Amino acid sequence: MNVFIIFCILLWCYILTVFHRGKLYYFKFIWGSVGLFITLMILVQPVATEVLTVLVSSAAGIVGKFTGLYESYHEYGVLFIVNNSSSISLYIDYECSGVIEMMAFVSMLAFFQVYDISQRIIISIIGCVTIFCANVMRIFIICLIIYYFGNNAYYFAHTIVGRIFFYGASVAMYYYVFTKSQVMKQKVGGFQYEQHSENTLK
Repeated sequence: MNVFIIFCILLWCYILTVFHRGKLYYFKFIWGSVGLFITLMILVQPVATEVLTVLVSSAAGIVGKFTGLYESYHEYGVLFIVNNSSSISLYIDYECSGVIEMMAFVSMLAFFQVYDISQRIIISIIGCVTIFCANVMRIFIICLIIYYFGNNAYYFAHTIVGRIFFYGASVAMYYYVFTKSQVMKQKVGGFQYEQHSENTLK
């Protein structure tokens, strides 16, 4: 299995060089981003998930302890909520760790040519921290709704409100990092035309 993974990585790198030499930057971005994401999910995700589970539950636990809404058992990745009528335990698992979103962001940014390498490294760190904080706030919102509205509100809190908040924050970050930066660094046609006209008059 390890030999097969190495072979796939080498093949991925070779095809990347083909796209680069052919100046097919769009295909290089797609191929590179998808390949890096799959590689990270295979090699890094198992370790990163365990670390992120502890970190997310610990950070969420600090907020829970400060507000008095719930308790955190970060060594097990569990949040315990006691409301007026019942109690519930929330387990921070693979999907709640934010590892998928972080790796997708890093994989896309790694082949986003608008930034240079040093900028991509810095923005990757900032982006992962942003995703982490948004995930902690998402979990806090879920716990807050369950605390005040009971266990029956779990589905609404987790599936609807929590996801809307988290993916709304992610979309805003993606817009700022990818879309806005791309537009800002493009040459605007009107500006080029005016500049050309001025040079012609001179």
